[in-house]
Amino acid sequence: MDPITNPFAPGAGTPPPELAGRDDVRETVRVAIERVRRGLPTKSILMVGLRGVGKTVLLDRMRDDAEGTGIQTLRVEAPENRSLPALLSPQLRQALLRLSRNEKAKSLAQRALRALAGFAKSLKVKYEDIEVGFDFDPEPGLADNGDLEHDLQALLEAAGAAAQAAGTALVIFADELQYVREEELAALITSLHRTAQRRLPVVLVGAGLPQLRGRMGRAKSYAERLFDFPDIGPLTPESTKLAIAKPAKDQGVEVTPEALDLIVKETRGYPYFVQEWGKHSWDAAEASPITEEDVKNASASAIAALDESFFRVRFDRLTPSEKIYLRAMAELGPGPHRSGGIAEKLGREVTSLGPTRSQLISKGMVWSPHHGDTIFTVPMFDEFMHRIMPGDDWMQ
Repeated sequence: MDPITNPFAPGAGTPPPELAGRDDVRETVRVAIERVRRGLPTKSILMVGLRGVGKTVLLDRMRDDAEGTGIQTLRVEAPENRSLPALLSPQLRQALLRLSRNEKAKSLAQRALRALAGFAKSLKVKYEDIEVGFDFDPEPGLADNGDLEHDLQALLEAAGAAAQAAGTALVIFADELQYVREEELAALITSLHRTAQRRLPVVLVGAGLPQLRGRMGRAKSYAERLFDFPDIGPLTPESTKLAIAKPAKDQGVEVTPEALDLIVKETRGYPYFVQEWGKHSWDAAEASPITEEDVKNASASAIAALDESFFRVRFDRLTPSEKIYLRAMAELGPGPHRSGGIAEKLGREVTSLGPTRSQLISKGMVWSPHHGDTIFTVPMFDEFMHRIMPGDDWMQ
């Protein structure tokens, strides 16, 4: 079939042609945002899930939904080497400039921009990566103490007051939050707590790997009372089939029930993998309908594409000792695995492997669902490790 009309486009954060199976969480966020706009008690929402479940796509769709109703939004992604103040400052400036064009909010938005100037200048010594334009001179004593927890609170209060005057809300959409340092998470939690206490329309909709729950709790013990943590997992078989069948049908192509069943089995419902199998099954088919045989023929190329992109980009960031640790995990299966079992497989003491495990957690490659347990954050990574490090040579 014509590859030009292939509706499936796997990629990091690339929206699928059919966002199946996520209506409930989208509605949860819609309700939360509308409640906060009306000054009603609302929890911020942090979606947690493994790689490849579509958290980034969801965040972007939710942001589009919010902006369509007149909500002011910020969109940030937290890499491992950037500070939270550096991520928030330029995005917040843009939101405040938009609010300053609203006559009812103009003076409060300008005050918030003065707060932002004081915030950035006072914290520049500690957070050297802050780069933001200054539209107004700082207001002495406003968000300029040089203490992140205090100053971020004052800044978000000022921004929230401007949003309130404009009859809207300020929503921070933040991805990869597990990479934010705990002291910065603590400042963010404190600030959101304060705006909630004052019924200001500021809310966080975030996403991260499963370890985000624990990091938030360690940053502030009361975090669990301020946030809902919906799990974003694989799609149900029905949603997986819809994600394939509907985009194909929109292009005039049918997919047989047997082909859909095989895609469900091969992908286990992980949205990124669903898109990969959809793409390669389309390309493998001569004509409509896409059959089970087409899916079988496509599986090898789908796995090869995953190995070269989705899996390999993460593998290449690992040190030799980290690769060996993950290969030992893979030898034991998908997990979770006890630290002692991994150490035994490597012929090492558990304590000697602690630094390697900690670094893998920091890199977002594994997480600990329970004390002493370790599991991959990337679905099917155990199978990839067998393919890329076959045999027993890795044990040498």
